[in-house]
Amino acid sequence: MRPPRERGFELIVDLRSDTVTLPTEEMLEAIRHAKLGDDNFHEDPTVNALEEMAAKKLGKEAALLVTSGTQGNLVSLMVHTRRGDEVILEADAHIYHFEVGGLSSIAGLVPRLIPGSLGILDPRDVEEAIRPPDIHQPKTSLICIEDTHNLAGGTCWPPDRIKAIGDLAHNHGLAVHMDGARIFNASVALRIDARELTKPVDSVMFCLSKGLCCPAGSLIVGNEEFIEKARRVRKLLGGGMRKAGILAAPGIIALEKMIGRLEEDHENARRLALGLSKIPGIAIDLKRVQTNIVFFELENMDLKPQGFIDAIGSRGVKALAFGKRIRMVTHKDITKESIDYALEVCEEVALKAYSKL
Repeated sequence: MRPPRERGFELIVDLRSDTVTLPTEEMLEAIRHAKLGDDNFHEDPTVNALEEMAAKKLGKEAALLVTSGTQGNLVSLMVHTRRGDEVILEADAHIYHFEVGGLSSIAGLVPRLIPGSLGILDPRDVEEAIRPPDIHQPKTSLICIEDTHNLAGGTCWPPDRIKAIGDLAHNHGLAVHMDGARIFNASVALRIDARELTKPVDSVMFCLSKGLCCPAGSLIVGNEEFIEKARRVRKLLGGGMRKAGILAAPGIIALEKMIGRLEEDHENARRLALGLSKIPGIAIDLKRVQTNIVFFELENMDLKPQGFIDAIGSRGVKALAFGKRIRMVTHKDITKESIDYALEVCEEVALKAYSKL
């Protein structure tokens, strides 16, 4: 079977990440017609409108547009802490593994890693990790949670667990930051308003450029005091943008129209996961497939993960290796037909490698 075709050329089935999504035509038109001003002076009306919408969407007082999720997380950590403080994170947190060590190299923070279950922390483990006042030890000042959790497979935090962590933190005088890059995936999967999921935490970062299909940008939300401090830190990190309405305009459309369609991505991920589970030599934990991320491993196969990725890549199917695991992520530009083609390619490659043993 040949790859699907579009506009006269072979279509690549790009499952590496939902960051590869292309903006919609409506978004591109919104960029062209956006009203612009200097955001450093709070004078970009399109940015102001997006920030107001984002704050309302997540039930917080204010919001701030930032260049990326990595910048949004770093800004948030720097507002909540002082250099030398300790931050509690789940052991496979994106902030720890994939943000270039910024929490230590720039913010000067000490990470305290706690293994979770499906990426979700146990409040008892967190409480044990909170340091008592001691002149010899770093001060615990922040707890970070990730929803959905990337390396766990796009898993969702149960609302009661978020509340338990929030209550625990606040009882100890600590803040809670949520890396909510895909918080709307969690909201759609759980069928719970995002405001309920984020109510117990002090700040949230979410991405516009993943499943919401925007070309770039993320937002952080919190109370007015937090956002005012964050604005200054953003400037320190080189994120003070000028006519940023060209990024904000598609963000408004994303929040108005792109959240509900995330359910399609989840359905396609489930279709992909179920198909992969039937292929000899592929091992997959279906209980981790809760949103749009699919991880699997190779068993009894004459191929390493990167070799498998190279083989399917030669047929137009793209994926990423994470150690022994392979990740595929569904998004707007992946259809059911794309999934079926990807499964056929994976099966052909797997059977060929499997039969050599």
